[in-house]
Amino acid sequence: MKCLETERMLDAYVDGELGPAESAAFEEHLGKCAACSHRLADRELVGRLVRQTPYYSAPDRLRVSVLRARKRSMFTPRLLAMAATVALAASLGGVMAVRTVRSRHAVEVTTSIAEDVVGGHVRALMGTHLFDVRSTDQHTVKPWFLGKLDFSPPVADLASSGFPLVGGRLDYIAGRPVAALVYQRRQHTINVFIWPMQEREAPFDARSVRGFQVQHWTRGGMSFWAVSDLNEAELGEFARSLQR
Repeated sequence: MKCLETERMLDAYVDGELGPAESAAFEEHLGKCAACSHRLADRELVGRLVRQTPYYSAPDRLRVSVLRARKRSMFTPRLLAMAATVALAASLGGVMAVRTVRSRHAVEVTTSIAEDVVGGHVRALMGTHLFDVRSTDQHTVKPWFLGKLDFSPPVADLASSGFPLVGGRLDYIAGRPVAALVYQRRQHTINVFIWPMQEREAPFDARSVRGFQVQHWTRGGMSFWAVSDLNEAELGEFARSLQR
């Protein structure tokens, strides 16, 4: 099963309308695809919020107007205006609910990825897998990723800015393989995790997670996550240098 088929079956799966074989194939794909799992979680969250939305009965005067209109077998301009007002209010409420769901989901996803990024940084520092390719030459590091990922990560040497490139490796973040570039600032290691954007362009984000500074931005169709035990100002300087 491919992502396009899974997306078409999302509503039927959430509503319990798939047969046993289709459900099994759908769930098997979810176990392998983080993007489809996120879509399912988003759809289920929308359903929960809609079910939690307060129900408002129509006002008595609208009910009376409708009954009168039925007796006359026609709608008056006033009744049509009232009905349009009610429909518009319901539509705006639905739009606001969807925007709230999307905003909340985006915050949850960003927080979850930030935790994954810090986990990958700590694992690399504690273990023996900081490098798959160790080199200060960007023309050696970039070609190393060819054939190992389904995208080509941008690689820049920032030695002139005080952040020399020292190597790279493959890593696994947010349910997918990513490129990890390793930079140095004095005795501090900076890991930069890169993968193609799956959603629309996101604003710059900076936060502290478990004592590490994490900064996230998007550029050129790629999502960048930089993490280090550097202070926020120096990591910000690094991020600006990488974005030039």
